[in-house]
Amino acid sequence: MRPAELNRLSVEEAADRYVELVRAKVVTGGLSRATAEVYARDVQTFVRLTVACRLSGVLDDLSGDDVDAVLLAFARKPDERRRTPSDGGELQSAASQARFRRSVSALFKHAALAGWVQLNPMASATVTARERGGLRAERRALTREQAQGLIGAAASSPAGDEGRGRRDQRTEVRDALIVLLLTMVGPRVSELVRANVEDFYTNDGERYWRIFGKGGKTRDVPLPRLVAVALAAYLEVRTGEEKALLLSWRGRRLARGDVQGVIDRVQARVDPERRRSVTPHGLRHTTATHLLAGGTDMDAVRRVLGHGDLSTLGRYRDELPGELEAAMRAHPLVHDTGV
Repeated sequence: MRPAELNRLSVEEAADRYVELVRAKVVTGGLSRATAEVYARDVQTFVRLTVACRLSGVLDDLSGDDVDAVLLAFARKPDERRRTPSDGGELQSAASQARFRRSVSALFKHAALAGWVQLNPMASATVTARERGGLRAERRALTREQAQGLIGAAASSPAGDEGRGRRDQRTEVRDALIVLLLTMVGPRVSELVRANVEDFYTNDGERYWRIFGKGGKTRDVPLPRLVAVALAAYLEVRTGEEKALLLSWRGRRLARGDVQGVIDRVQARVDPERRRSVTPHGLRHTTATHLLAGGTDMDAVRRVLGHGDLSTLGRYRDELPGELEAAMRAHPLVHDTGV
């Protein structure tokens, strides 16, 4: 059960409290001294790596992406226990990386119960330990064909659904808007479900979304025409007095846990050859990857996604099949020489 009030502890203070609790379990017989010290060492390493990665100093502000960054930083960190005079030491073994992830997960599990975080970011962390190769981020961005298949399914009316179910429970238009916003604008899922109708406005003929992001920051993002059309279609059929933009069929604000089901429903209408399962955060990666691959200015992409600095974009830029071949075919020196 979630506590009534959130206690916004710093990462360092939360870690200190957690380590104190872990060491107390040694006295009660709940943990061996050796196990407790391993947990303590990993948590203290986690604190140092959050600083090294220039992440927020407040535990509740850390996202799944931030946890991924720390896990990968640990994976690349030399294992000082194996250090030799001739080199900087071997990298962390897969077993050490898996252990570190379990320690971090235990910290956040306790933090969620204690009311130090609203949501456990481990639920959206995608870096996992493998038996060989250690911690690696799984591919998240859809390819161009997969993204176009999903966009096409969202933009088209689902055939045969018009006559099924109660009128107030049919949510196809809402689902289409959700998928288009995630795929083409790339908001965090928390930003999506927090959106209100009044956050969307028109300026000089352009439709904008004022997104309320992390740390109380806002950004105004223009909507692609296809998304603006989907928004207008949804607002025409949306009913209810709730100020939230996205409503359940019961007329309440949509929960972030419902968004994956929305994506899956739209994916079911995509041609199987162009279909691949994807999370809401994977669609955020899709937005960043294809904007950058299309030559969009990096700072513009940063502003669309709501990142504090350009260095964060590196974690969102996934490799696309065939992009190196396409880049070399379009090499400017080849065209300049007329070869």
